[in-house]
Amino acid sequence: MAIISPFKGIRYNTGKTDDLALVTTPPYDVISPDDQQRYYDIHENNIIRIELGKDYEGDNESDNKYTRAGSCLNEWIRKGVLVQEELPAIYIYDQEFHVSEWEVTRRRGLITLVKLSEFSEGIVLPHEHTLSKAKVDRFNLMCTTNSNISQIFSLYNDNQQVVPLMDKYTINNPPEISFINPEGIIEKLWVITDSQLITEICTMFSGKQLFIADGHHRYKTALNYRKKMLSENLSHTGSELYNYVMMTLVDMDDPGLVVFPTHRVLKNLTKFDSKSFIKFAENIFEVKSIKFNTSFEPEYVPDQIRISLEQSGIFGKSFGYYDGSSENYYILTLKDQSAVEKALPDKSPAYKDLDVAVLHSLILEQYFKIDEDNQSKQINLSYTRDIKEAMEWVASGKYQCAFFLNPTQVRQVKEVSLADDKMPQKSTYFYPKVSTGLVINKFR
Repeated sequence: MAIISPFKGIRYNTGKTDDLALVTTPPYDVISPDDQQRYYDIHENNIIRIELGKDYEGDNESDNKYTRAGSCLNEWIRKGVLVQEELPAIYIYDQEFHVSEWEVTRRRGLITLVKLSEFSEGIVLPHEHTLSKAKVDRFNLMCTTNSNISQIFSLYNDNQQVVPLMDKYTINNPPEISFINPEGIIEKLWVITDSQLITEICTMFSGKQLFIADGHHRYKTALNYRKKMLSENLSHTGSELYNYVMMTLVDMDDPGLVVFPTHRVLKNLTKFDSKSFIKFAENIFEVKSIKFNTSFEPEYVPDQIRISLEQSGIFGKSFGYYDGSSENYYILTLKDQSAVEKALPDKSPAYKDLDVAVLHSLILEQYFKIDEDNQSKQINLSYTRDIKEAMEWVASGKYQCAFFLNPTQVRQVKEVSLADDKMPQKSTYFYPKVSTGLVINKFR
């Protein structure tokens, strides 16, 4: 099963950059253009210049954001901005964060290398579809940097094996790094170089499967990069660093494992009529119109929808619908599972159990004719995890309606992966995202 390994990670030299909040970022795929510029401005050595560089007029095959990323990485290493560990290490990674205004929790993971395997081998399993454009982008970056700049985020079943060892280590040792990132999340990193402890931890993963939570594109890219290196290295042994990929591994039962939903907002629909849609939906769903409680302040309107969704989710597969009305929203709850069985005859029971699968198959595809290709190109579909933002988009008239979802459960991620199915894109939003720039794995 899973093979993990220590590595000589490359990290920021805290003698030159003492506040890592100034140089780290979230993963590339959640960084907006405005955020990209902000990270560029905040510090000259921010990892954004490597992870998500800018395009410029005049870019060509020999001078572009990918070649600049490779040059930047090598220059920072040469100047001592980044330094490599003297000994192979694995890293304990903590993120302490607010899940609500009143509740604080902590998620603990292990940053290590994981030996690459094809999904068909059943060792590392995906749960979502990937996009070709993103895979090309990450492949180009990997080829010019010969590195994993950011970690893939994966889950495993611990059964009280690894976590107690991590807890014991963190109690008895101070973190090597501690800072508060721009989102207010406390980030801590412990560097383990004790070979006996590393061996013990690595042995514990020998019988485990890994489930990718975030980073499907980067994993596929790592597989493609390995194929490229295999074709170029006639003396390949299987132990080269390009046979591995850097991951953050988190126990599926970690109390700080939080999943948020990603909501769907529709645009550019021809002949859209909300009343006609509701009439269609009533054939398959119990449709409940709920008036906004005007006694609450406007900022609490999204909470009304969220609470209604949580309550309806207890009784069956359901989601919210909003058409821009200032008076009401709708909760749609599936009447009969047979409609899902008919729409998805070739899908696994685990897939059919997903709220997002019901929404996509019975409404987005059947009624609005938004198929997988349309979804991947986002022709009529956009995504946000913010109910308020979705409502504002619809109220502005730029979008015609929004669908709100309850979060996908962690057990469903595992069940869909084991069933060899893949969820629709953006079915999960694990929070918080693991930071980019804490550790880099360079192959050569």
